Amino acid sequence: MHVELRHLMTFQKVANVMSFTRAAAELNYAQSSVTSQIKALETSLQAQLFDRLGGRIRLTDAGERLLPYADRMLALADEARADVAAPHDPRGTLIIGTTRTITSHRLPPLLETFRHRYPRIHLSLRPSPYADTRRALRQDLFDLGFLMEEETEHPGLETLVLTPERLVLAAAPTHPLASSHRVTTADLRPVPILTTEAPCAARDLLATEVGGTFLDLGTTEAIKRGATAGLGVCLLPATAVTDAVHTGDLVLLPWEAPFTLHTQLAWRQGKRLSRELRLFIEEAKRLIPKEEEETPHTARRYGTSALAKRCPETRTRVAQ
Repeated sequence: MHVELRHLMTFQKVANVMSFTRAAAELNYAQSSVTSQIKALETSLQAQLFDRLGGRIRLTDAGERLLPYADRMLALADEARADVAAPHDPRGTLIIGTTRTITSHRLPPLLETFRHRYPRIHLSLRPSPYADTRRALRQDLFDLGFLMEEETEHPGLETLVLTPERLVLAAAPTHPLASSHRVTTADLRPVPILTTEAPCAARDLLATEVGGTFLDLGTTEAIKRGATAGLGVCLLPATAVTDAVHTGDLVLLPWEAPFTLHTQLAWRQGKRLSRELRLFIEEAKRLIPKEEEETPHTARRYGTSALAKRCPETRTRVAQ
């Protein structure tokens, strides 16, 4: 059995876009060439890869089984080509979707180290809502995207879970809930909750649990300032309020989130990872903590300087 890489590449493209016409346009082939390459691959494998249903197509069982092998074979070929032909020092531009919260509170060590280690790689960060980031990744408009969501599997994407994010509610020390021994869902219903604007995974999940009133203040710093001024309680990842808790501007409320978000790094399923992309992914795995960071409470309220609570290690799933 002889299988050509160019036939696998054509098969992968058709399988991803589910259209011979669109695949031909994106590959800059005549449609007849795409059709003949698929037929040649089917002949070589002695299996039909697509069902033709009028003007539509779908993968057969054999096509579904072949696709992950095609993804891995093409990725490996591209990796070999890049390692052999690439210049000595990594270079180029990586377009990365992210949010202000992740950029401010998770990425500084990664960005600083990566810039010093690989000065010829330019990182272009694109702030966008998570739904827009997922869409841009599937369309290959972004190379990588950071997500902070409850779900860790997304159709059409490969996902690397970097760390769980413990969500907290914080308020000014003078807020009525600041003296509570336990904050319940019922306690939160009449209280304004300060968050980023929708769509926001934490906001949407808490709204489902609590209902109540939400004030969308846009940025993390605006949310903390609003809470400090007594506008309400703020809902943020624990890492985002560490500084304000240290200074005593905010205190953590005794509340346990009924859901868990995960900071993740994602890319398009089947995407060929360049050397530069692989370097960034490895640095992200190394420099973004695998466990939840300790978040100090005020000694005045809890009689201790830190909360020694840790999350279990996360499991990661990386594209083969």
